[in-house]
Amino acid sequence: MPAPENSESQKPDIQYREVFNASISETLHQAVKIVAVDPALVIAGTRIIMYQKQAADRRKSLEHQGLLVPPVMIVSITSRCNLACSGCYMQRQRTAASLPDMNQEQIRSLAEQAEALGVSIIVIAGGEPLLRKNEIISLARAFPHVLFPIFTNGLLINEEVAAEIAGIRNIVPMISFEGFRNDTDSRRGDGVYERLLEACTLLAKRHIFFGCSITVTGQNLAQVTDEKFLRHMIGAGVRVFIFVEYVPIEPGTEALVLTGDQQKILHARISGFTEKFLALFIGFPGDETTFGGCLAAGRGFIHVSPSGNLEACPAAPFSDANLTTIPLRDALQSRLLEQIREHHNLLTETHGGCALWTNRAWVSTLLGK
Repeated sequence: MPAPENSESQKPDIQYREVFNASISETLHQAVKIVAVDPALVIAGTRIIMYQKQAADRRKSLEHQGLLVPPVMIVSITSRCNLACSGCYMQRQRTAASLPDMNQEQIRSLAEQAEALGVSIIVIAGGEPLLRKNEIISLARAFPHVLFPIFTNGLLINEEVAAEIAGIRNIVPMISFEGFRNDTDSRRGDGVYERLLEACTLLAKRHIFFGCSITVTGQNLAQVTDEKFLRHMIGAGVRVFIFVEYVPIEPGTEALVLTGDQQKILHARISGFTEKFLALFIGFPGDETTFGGCLAAGRGFIHVSPSGNLEACPAAPFSDANLTTIPLRDALQSRLLEQIREHHNLLTETHGGCALWTNRAWVSTLLGK
């Protein structure tokens, strides 16, 4: 099967790394400005920014040696969850024959290897990552210069959890919302919306820098990008908004996918919000043409499954290297990832939220399937 086609001209591959590193640095500087009234957060943020520069230099040095290291690593530390949300990619991919989740020692070793190579942001995902709360706390304390955004459904955040997180400034909880009450509860369950607002209150009163993750569909685009919703969430203490474009991993949900015009509207509104509100606004996967194509497979980020498989993207569960048996440095040079990176310029924004998922039949051929 041939590689996906795309006729658009692309930026030179070397240029996107400078643009991507600059965008990360600018985002962190904006975050420090947002928390300027809290000295403890400013000090922690400044230290993380200093490490980001060191990590970027380390990645650049390794690139000269032929090793491409992404600044961001997404680690799904468990496939277990206390919810069963419709359209969840992890729920769809989980099977009875799945391998066991990585243990605490394996996850810590992975973080140690990642930091040594220059990975500066380790996103903790799931399932529901706070089911392994103690391990997350231990990990963040062990690597104080690495930023750990935690994508959580928020239901396990209570007084005790908020108090623990408050003492660790490199953790950024990201609570999942779908919009206001009706949209959130219809996907996540009755009463979830109110419980999430309670979690926001617990985090805000302890001056924790946190945000919300929003899955954007054709149905809720207008609502979640409406200023009324944004002001409501900022009033609840939210300082980071990550808009994740819906990927139709669950058959029959293709109608929820953003159209090309809706993607353009989302990107334009995110840019405008950054200028208007005292908060961070990030799109995922974002406008990939800015970076010369798909940022997966290590160009910008990489994904590790609960069992340790190194995958190009959370929405594309294909792997030829498992990190419980192979060092991260070697796995980043796997044949699968190299093949995907070679065709990155053909994997730009598509109707489906994820170029790799849209072209999954082609990706499967790289594994000989």
